[in-house]
Amino acid sequence: MIGLEIHVQLKTKSKMFCSCDNTGEDKAANTTICPVCMGHPGTLPVPNAEAVHLGVLAALALNLNVNLHSKFDRKNYFYPDLPKGYQISQYDEPLAGEGEFEVEVGGETHQIGIERLHLEEDTAKLLHQGVSTLVDFNRAGTPLMEIVTKPTIVSPAEAKAFLQELRLTMRYLGVSDADMEKGHLRCDANISLRPKGDTKLYPKIEVKNLNSFRAVDRALAYEVERQTKLWEAGTPPTEQSTRGWDEKKGITQEQRVKEAVNDYRYFPEPDIPPLELTAEQLEQWRSELPELPAVRRNRFTKEFGLSEKDASYLTEVQDLGDAVEQVVVVLAAELEGDTKAAAKLTANWLVHKLAAIVTELGRPLTPLPFSVAQFADFLALVARREVNSTNAQVLLRRMVETGKDPNTILKEEDLSQGGGEELAQVVARVLAVYPEQALQFKSGKEALLKFFVGAIMKETKGKVDPQVAEAELKRLIAT
Repeated sequence: MIGLEIHVQLKTKSKMFCSCDNTGEDKAANTTICPVCMGHPGTLPVPNAEAVHLGVLAALALNLNVNLHSKFDRKNYFYPDLPKGYQISQYDEPLAGEGEFEVEVGGETHQIGIERLHLEEDTAKLLHQGVSTLVDFNRAGTPLMEIVTKPTIVSPAEAKAFLQELRLTMRYLGVSDADMEKGHLRCDANISLRPKGDTKLYPKIEVKNLNSFRAVDRALAYEVERQTKLWEAGTPPTEQSTRGWDEKKGITQEQRVKEAVNDYRYFPEPDIPPLELTAEQLEQWRSELPELPAVRRNRFTKEFGLSEKDASYLTEVQDLGDAVEQVVVVLAAELEGDTKAAAKLTANWLVHKLAAIVTELGRPLTPLPFSVAQFADFLALVARREVNSTNAQVLLRRMVETGKDPNTILKEEDLSQGGGEELAQVVARVLAVYPEQALQFKSGKEALLKFFVGAIMKETKGKVDPQVAEAELKRLIAT
């Protein structure tokens, strides 16, 4: 039985309860602080309206019930990273709760139960240096959203898939960058085992220090194995405890016995009145929701006819997915309105051929090395067969290297294939060189088709598309 507690840093300009700059991670230590986020006596916190807005957007995207009435509470505990001696959070009346979020694992759809989503402030950052520890308070007061799932996740793979889809959803919403390496998205995992057929929950083990999706997967797999051995030995866990994940050793290690809720002595925050939202506000914010990753992924496979692999990749890398959408609109006109053909052509050249070229040149694929309009122009040349497949790859490489327009490169480097009268003349010339074979082909010897196409390709130095050469050859033979 696995449950996750996920903290997501919100992408606001200022902190949760004061006007301090919320980009302190990029600033010198202890420079984006004020008496409010440092908890000085006599200061009053004021909730960040944009943080509430982003929290509601996330709740709606996760299919949670947003509470029109919620409140803040004080969570009391003492630690060097907590300047006030308590954290302003939400306890019994959170911003949202009770919902299910759908994820796909191994081709199967799973419903992940979510218990709650609440807002709170982040703590300071501890910097350990040998036997000393320094405190950087820039992060203290950063807006956080905590999402708590129900303990119904049944495998490490399912937990990993949920986190990956959650991160992507937060990015699509613009709520957070959700970068685990930078601590924008942090996860603790609770796990317990129980005998098959049993319905009660046994003491959970909370696993901390999970700073990557791989770590979540590996740590939970380790805990399944460790706790299974304890059950088989007749000594299952009898109390809640916290363990830390050691990435180098690939094991979890006990840290402390887990605190109970009453250890935090929650009570309503006396300096902040309850949050009161209206149904009208809720509907306005619901209308702001963008197309979510799962919807786009499904549309790319159904409407565009892309493979599940390509659809997933273009959904994951949002900028590339956006580029495909824009190119398809232009390219479909070249293909008599065939959206699927346009999408497949675009995805093939983008995901496979362009990706291979930029990798070879040691460049990133995002952002695109040229404009979307230039890419659309290039694909239009391919669709109109004005350049064959071989020369098209040369042309695309030159576009990456020079940034020039594809039509300009086509003329400068003479990459276009001959057509019309020019191609007809080439084919007639080849037929004249091989009159005996031409008669045999005309009388029905299809095996000579490849022979003539090869000769035409040699004559044009590979510039002509083989299919175009074949069509022109058949036309002339028939006349």
